[in-house]
Amino acid sequence: MTYPLYSHEFFMNEALKEAQKAYDREEIPVGAVIVCNKAIVARGHNLTETLCDVTAHAEMQAFTAAAGYLGGKYLNECSLFVTLEPCVMCAGAAFWTQLGELVFGATDEKRGYRLTGKSLLHPKTNVVTGVLEKECSHLLKEFFKNRRL
Repeated sequence: MTYPLYSHEFFMNEALKEAQKAYDREEIPVGAVIVCNKAIVARGHNLTETLCDVTAHAEMQAFTAAAGYLGGKYLNECSLFVTLEPCVMCAGAAFWTQLGELVFGATDEKRGYRLTGKSLLHPKTNVVTGVLEKECSHLLKEFFKNRRL
């Protein structure tokens, strides 16, 4: 399937590549990319097991990389593409970055930030959900299915 350059689907496919890296490392397969001015400025995938760090989520890795690349902590002109709905911690971090846009694929029915019933994101953050949801969900389901074997 082909996608127009710079579409939500194009960048979510890049996040899926990061999720596959996590999967290959036996990490929960979540991937993220941060886009600014139609260019990927940061990538991240879960590294919680590798780093023995509960905060090493894909989003946190990407936030740190983007801030370093851009030379500032605010990402108000950036979009975060992540394969799974962020948790409360990552949504809080997105708030502090003043993230311009959050785009995620699969919903997290157990730990997603929206379960709180409160808006944890910056008031100006635009949210887009369900981008390549089927593909994002499939990788996660496959990972947990293999862990139960």
